[in-house]
Amino acid sequence: MAKGSDIQNQLLDVFFEECEEGLETVETGFLELDVDEPDSEQINLIFRALHSIKGSSGSFGFTAISEFAHHAETLLDEIRSGTRGIDADIVNLFLKSGDHIRAMVEAAREGSTVDAAETQTLTDAFKRILERAAGEGAESGSRSSVTNEEEAPAESLDRTWRIRFEPNASMLQTGNDPIRILRGLEDLGSLTVVAAAEAIPVLREIEPENAYLSFELELTTDGSEAEIRENFAWVEDECRLTIEPVGSAEALVEAPLDADASDGEDQAAEAADASARAEGGEARRSKPRSGGENARANTSIRVSTDKVDALINMVGELVIIQSMLSDIGENPDPSKMGKLREGLAQLQNNTRELQERVMRIRMLPISFAFNRFPRLVHDLSEQLGKRVELKISGEGTELDKNVLEQIGDPLVHLVRNSLDHGLEPSDVRVAAGKSEVGTVRLNAYHRGGNILIEVSDDGRGIDAEKLRAKAIARGLIDPEEVMSDERIQQLVFEPGLSTAEKVSDVSGRGVGMDVVRRNVKALGGNIQVYSKPGEGTTFTVRLPLTLAILDGQLVRVGSEVFVIPLVSIIESLQIRAETSNTVAGKADVYRLRNEAVPILRLHDIFGMDCGGVDASLVGKLMVVVESGQTKAGLVVDELLGQQQVVIKSLETNFKSVAGFAGATILGDGTVALILDVPGVMDQAGKSRPRPRKSKTAEPQPAPAVG
Repeated sequence: MAKGSDIQNQLLDVFFEECEEGLETVETGFLELDVDEPDSEQINLIFRALHSIKGSSGSFGFTAISEFAHHAETLLDEIRSGTRGIDADIVNLFLKSGDHIRAMVEAAREGSTVDAAETQTLTDAFKRILERAAGEGAESGSRSSVTNEEEAPAESLDRTWRIRFEPNASMLQTGNDPIRILRGLEDLGSLTVVAAAEAIPVLREIEPENAYLSFELELTTDGSEAEIRENFAWVEDECRLTIEPVGSAEALVEAPLDADASDGEDQAAEAADASARAEGGEARRSKPRSGGENARANTSIRVSTDKVDALINMVGELVIIQSMLSDIGENPDPSKMGKLREGLAQLQNNTRELQERVMRIRMLPISFAFNRFPRLVHDLSEQLGKRVELKISGEGTELDKNVLEQIGDPLVHLVRNSLDHGLEPSDVRVAAGKSEVGTVRLNAYHRGGNILIEVSDDGRGIDAEKLRAKAIARGLIDPEEVMSDERIQQLVFEPGLSTAEKVSDVSGRGVGMDVVRRNVKALGGNIQVYSKPGEGTTFTVRLPLTLAILDGQLVRVGSEVFVIPLVSIIESLQIRAETSNTVAGKADVYRLRNEAVPILRLHDIFGMDCGGVDASLVGKLMVVVESGQTKAGLVVDELLGQQQVVIKSLETNFKSVAGFAGATILGDGTVALILDVPGVMDQAGKSRPRPRKSKTAEPQPAPAVG
C-alpha cells in the first residue's frame, strides 16, 4: 500500500473515532435534556457535536452523511436560536437520527450500503417539522422563548451578501485552503470573486507556505447567514472576516466568528486537507476499505501524554541499567559482583514497573460500557410503559480494554432483565407504597485484584417459591432437596428457566441469564445474585482487571507444574485425618469450619500417573478454591511459590482444553498450564473412578460440583 493510502486510512480511523464520540455526545445530551426547561448550554454542546460530524463527513467525501446531518442541524439550530420549541417527539426523532448516522458511519467504515428508505423516512420527518411555521410544533414540550409576535421575519430568498475574507499569512500552514472555502460558498448560490493581490511581495521575498491573497466576494443565495458562516468555521482564528447584506450600512459579523458555530470541530479533516495537499491532490473521497470486520477489530486506544511520558522515563531507566550490566559483562571482575546484584535487582524492579505501566495503557474507564445504558433504558422503558430512573456510579473505574469489550453484552442482558422482570408497573408500585418511578443502578468499583460491577433494581425481587417450583417441574432439582432462598436464587442462571408470566421480545424465554453466566466465566469471573422479595434484586459480577497477566500460585502435581490463579484461592492447608472422610464410599470431603468441601484429586481429573503413591489423603497438601458460591479442595503434591504470569492462549495453536485457561512460560523456560477453576470443577464430575491400592476404604473422585 502506498504511503499516501496509509496516511489516508489513519486519518479515516481518527474520523470514525471522532464521529463515534460526537454521536455519544448527541445521544447523551438529548437523554439528559429537560424538554420543559431546556438548557441552552446543553443544546449548544449537542449542536457543536452534530456540526462537527457534518463538517468532517463532508471533508472526507461522505456527502450522504453530511447531507443527512444537515437536516438535523437545521432543526437544532432553530431550537438553539429560540425560534422553535422542543418536545419528546422531536427528541426521539433526534435519537433515531443519531442511530442512523451511526449506521451510515459504520457503512462508510466497512464499504457497505445503508438503508436508503430509512434515510428518506427520517429526512422527510425533519422536513415536515421545518416546513411548519415556528411555534406550531412542540405542543407538548417547551415553548419558544420568542412569541409569534416577536419572531424574527424569515429571510427572503435570493439575498445578496457582501463578504470580505482576509486569510492570515499562516492559514495554509494549518492545512486550510481558501480555495476550498470559496468552492463551498459557490455551492450555496451565485458567487463573484475578486482577489486582492497587493500584499504579494517581490519574488525573492515570497514564502511558499504563506497566504498573501485576500478576497472581496458577492454571494447571491437563498441560504441563511448561518449557512454562509459555516463555510468559515474551520478558520475562525486564521482570518479577518466581514459579512453584510448588500444595502446594509453595518456589518453583521466582524471576526472572530461565532464560537457556537465552530467550537469543538473535528481536527481530522484539517489534517486530511494537509495530507491531500502534500500528495498533490484535492479530492479526498474515501474508497471503501476491505476487511471491514478486521479493520473494526483493529481499534486504537487514546493514551494520555502522562502515561506515555512515564513509559519513556522507564525505558530511559532500563537503558541505564542495560549499559551498566553490559559494562560488567564485558569487563568481568569479582569485585563487581555487588554492583551486578544491585543492577539485577534494579532490572527486576524496573521491568515489573514497566509491565504495570504498559498494562495501564490498556486500562479504560468502564464508562465506555456504561454509556450505552441511558439510551437503552430510555427506549426500553417506553416500550414497556414503565417510568424508570437510571443511576450510574463508579464510571471512572478502570479495567482492561479486552475485558471491557466483552462485558458489554452480559451487562445489557442484566439491565434488560431488571427493567422487564425486576421493576413492577407504576400502578403496582404505587399500590405497594413505592414511588411510581422505578430505579435501576449501575455501580463499579475495585476490590483486590478484581473489578465488581453491580446491576440492581428496587423492584419486586425474585419469587423463590415460584423459581423452585419451575426448577422441580423441569427436573433441575429434587423435590425433597432442602435449599436456602439464596441457593434457589442462583437457579435463575440455569438454561431454560424463567419466571416470566408471558413470553415477550424483551425476555421470558429463559435465554440470556445462562448466557450471562457463561460469558462471565469465560472472562475468568463469576456472577452472584441477591434478592429480597418486595425490595429488589442485585446482580454482582466479579471480573479480573486484565486478561493478559495474573497473579498465580505454582503447584506441582506428579512431575508437572500448574498455575492456580490467586484470585480463586481461599487458603492452603494440610489434610488431617479427623477433618476428612469418604461419603458413600466414593466422594472425599473435608470439613472446613463446619462446611463440607469436596476434595478433588488433580491426578485423577487430568488422568495423571500417581506413581504408586498410597491413596490416603492424610498429610497431603490441599488448595481450597472458590468459583461463585462453590468451594472445592484441590490436592497437590507441592506448593512452589507465587508469581505473576503472562497468559498465552491454547486456542491459537491447539484448541480450547477443558479445565485450563491457558499456558505460561516460567523463568526456567518450561511451560506450565494455568488452571481454569470452574472448568476443573466441571471436569471433576465427568471423571470416572479408577481402582486404587489402599489399606483402607477406597475414596473415589468427587461427584459433580457447582
